[in-house]
Amino acid sequence: MNYTLILSEKREAAERIARALDDEGWPRTSVERKVPYYEAKHSGEKIVVVPAIGHLYSIAPERKGRFYYPVFNVKWTPAHLEIRGSKRTRDWIEVIAKLSKKASNFVSGVDYDLEGEVIGYTLLRYACGGVVDKAKRMVFSTLTREELRRAYSQLQPGINVNLAKSGEARHVIDFLWGVNLSRFLMHAVRRWGGRYVNLSVGRVQTPTARFLVERERAIRSFVPIPYWEIRTRVRIDGASYEARYEKSRIEDLHTAQVIVKETRGRTGAVRSVETRTQRLNPPAPFNLSELQSEAYRLFKFAPSATLRLAERLYLHALVSYPRTASQKIPPVINTREILAALGRRREYSALVSPLLGGGHLSPHEGPQSDPAHPAIYPTGHLPERSLDSAQGKVYDLITRRFIATFTPPAAKESLKVTLKINDYTFFMTGRRTLVEGWLKVYGPYSLDDEAILPIFEVGQAVLFHTVKLHDRFTAPPLRYNPGSLLKAMERVNLGTKTTRAGIIDTLYHRRYVTGTSMTVSDLGFSLIETLESYCPGIVRVEFTQELEERMEGIAEGRVKEEEVLVEAVDQLKQILTETRKVEGTIGALLGEAEQKTKLAGLTVGKCPTCKSGNLVIIKSRKTGKRFVGCSNFSSGSCTRSFALPQPPHQVAPLNRSCHACGWPVVRVKTRNRWWKLCLNPQCLTKQGHRRETS
Repeated sequence: MNYTLILSEKREAAERIARALDDEGWPRTSVERKVPYYEAKHSGEKIVVVPAIGHLYSIAPERKGRFYYPVFNVKWTPAHLEIRGSKRTRDWIEVIAKLSKKASNFVSGVDYDLEGEVIGYTLLRYACGGVVDKAKRMVFSTLTREELRRAYSQLQPGINVNLAKSGEARHVIDFLWGVNLSRFLMHAVRRWGGRYVNLSVGRVQTPTARFLVERERAIRSFVPIPYWEIRTRVRIDGASYEARYEKSRIEDLHTAQVIVKETRGRTGAVRSVETRTQRLNPPAPFNLSELQSEAYRLFKFAPSATLRLAERLYLHALVSYPRTASQKIPPVINTREILAALGRRREYSALVSPLLGGGHLSPHEGPQSDPAHPAIYPTGHLPERSLDSAQGKVYDLITRRFIATFTPPAAKESLKVTLKINDYTFFMTGRRTLVEGWLKVYGPYSLDDEAILPIFEVGQAVLFHTVKLHDRFTAPPLRYNPGSLLKAMERVNLGTKTTRAGIIDTLYHRRYVTGTSMTVSDLGFSLIETLESYCPGIVRVEFTQELEERMEGIAEGRVKEEEVLVEAVDQLKQILTETRKVEGTIGALLGEAEQKTKLAGLTVGKCPTCKSGNLVIIKSRKTGKRFVGCSNFSSGSCTRSFALPQPPHQVAPLNRSCHACGWPVVRVKTRNRWWKLCLNPQCLTKQGHRRETS
């Protein structure tokens, strides 16, 4: 019996598509070589839905070998032939190929974005025998039954080939730039030091790292300038309030001392009282970037973790597709029905009921749009299983943001009281909420800036009870954190909404940066400085932006894929020619920086025994076990060592001393939990075998 074959991207999505389309809601599940697929009956038609597991095909050099370069000839190949740990993709490809032979119709039901279109395109082209022109496209933004049935009834006549070719070009260019430049650097370091060091350079990754290095340079070169700040406690009608001098910075100490002397303990008066009412419009619904930034601000979730959590919610049919740039909720979405469904949940009922009792519902939208998907919104469906803590936080954040977009504006009143004493002016400021509006909905996640002051009258006496002079220094710019770096990448169009989080993870993985407040390592600093000196084209943001625009032109049908590939390869060849001339210099600079970074990543702290050596995490060549030993061991002056938990536990320096004894502390990861371990065997924290969680 012939059937329609629907290709999906993940198992959960395939199952939901089959359940939605099956007339009875219970499709038959089959498993072949551990690959599941689902058979549904839909109005007399047989439908088979089979999932992929992400990309089943990858770009690879036509010539085999790990370390040779340059590489210019590439091809799409099954992932299991090129990528370690992807052996099971072979079974997926073979099962999909087998199912395609008996199919009479083909539908691409993968996620409707650039990466999804590439996945569907390669499956149709290679696993299904080249039926790209024959396939139709199923487009949806949620995995609810209603939308999936609508999407199947309104199939698009074909896949978006231009979008697929744009994604294909991106994969090819990123692969060619990454593999050639990374292999060049690793080859240069290997020739210098005689050992393999895993380095990577990327079309987007490297300009992003330059952002961090430029900020690090500004911090390191910053010279703090002293200034003084005057704050006072004043008494008005017996009550005490804080006030500040009109100038936030006084750069002359003598001037500041004179002001303090002539105001302390003396009486002034209220000179003026100014009030201003500010209207606060509701926020726009989330797109992916805003969701990632807000989740980092509130929960310290890494952008990649937020994306994973949002995708799990999408696969549970609880929210719409998260990989979107849109801040708009189109009219075709039945927002009243969604709000009504949310109102049946206890935690949202009081927030939703005032909206449903009113008239027309219109969301407050942002300026950004996405032709493929709307903003992220809750579907209104109840969870079929309990959400874990992290999923629950992201779901509540998305839901409250969605409800808040329909809620009236808030209003806040700002109060500024001017105080006069002799010829000096001081200010008191207050702020209070007049109308809660959307703040009532989004309240747990709003910034709390309430500072309530009573209304004063002009002429009231003011006693400057205490006047204090505070020493201050100008501060360097703040380092980026994952949330702020994500926004910076979006602002200059570096990467895409779906790749930025992964690029940030790569910077950590390659040890180019460390810490939540992203500090550039010696290796990261040396990499960017070396590339700036000897091949500046690699780190130019403008080059990446130009390529992004060209690839958008492919997606829109304005530019041929072949033109963009030829241009990119020509630029790459020019850069490789220039860098080969200085290979020895580059290898020495990066090799020394890598050794320094590696040592810093293993150094726990000062040795408490000899006081001169450093405690370093060491792996025994004889036993393979790791321990902490003193760096003076090689000279014979100190033999102090400490045992460590062995794999699969992860161990990392904490760069902090124990609060109980002052000895160095390391971090240990057991499963998904980090805890602190003091190296002092007699430390009080070890009494009763207690572990102090981080």
